[in-house]
Amino acid sequence: MTDNDDGASGPDSTAPPDQVGTGRIVLAATPIGQARDASPRLVELLAAAEVIAAEDTRRLRALASRLGVEVTAIPGPSAVLTALALSGLPSDRFTFEGFLPRKAGERDRALAALSTQERTMVFFESPRRAGATLAAMAEAFGADRQGAVCRELTKTHEQVRRGALGDLATWAADGLLGEVTLVVAGGDPAAPDAGDDVDAVLARVGAGQRLKDAVAEVAALSGASKRELYQAALQARRGT
Repeated sequence: MTDNDDGASGPDSTAPPDQVGTGRIVLAATPIGQARDASPRLVELLAAAEVIAAEDTRRLRALASRLGVEVTAIPGPSAVLTALALSGLPSDRFTFEGFLPRKAGERDRALAALSTQERTMVFFESPRRAGATLAAMAEAFGADRQGAVCRELTKTHEQVRRGALGDLATWAADGLLGEVTLVVAGGDPAAPDAGDDVDAVLARVGAGQRLKDAVAEVAALSGASKRELYQAALQARRGT
């Protein structure tokens, strides 16, 4: 817990003049059970501290609530949301994946697991590894998948480069400078398996349902074209 109490008493009073007012770390014990066991000084410190480190943040939040200390957050710039907005990619649904594993094998397995992700994906990456990561993404998602490399967001040398992953990998092959955020478009929805739909239709027909009705019900569930499903079911019944 850090406290910016600049009073004459306490550890800071003996600090050199150029260090006075730089703050201090306070080790504070919290009540074991009853919140009423908290001292007035503890309540004061919790309310005034700039940073609080706790073994169990959930318990601390509950304690602070019982003690009447307001625990909140002040909104500020977010690299994730800024990059998402600047990428030009769909932002209605997205997923934040953080940093990929450093080892190539683990990274490739993580990307393979994301290959069917339909939402826009946001990653953090080291500027030294950005080129290799983009190349791995082009391999896992396809070189034509759209993406954006956002560098030094909100800073003097901010740069956003958009394009296909293959082109971005070539551009970043020699490495980049500054903090890097990568945004990658989600994949297209997987096409339904027509064979499964036909099997479902034939199963209903085998149970006594009319072909036309079976096709209508299965198409409503799967989103398949009724006309195409009807023709496929007819061919399957004829064994062609």
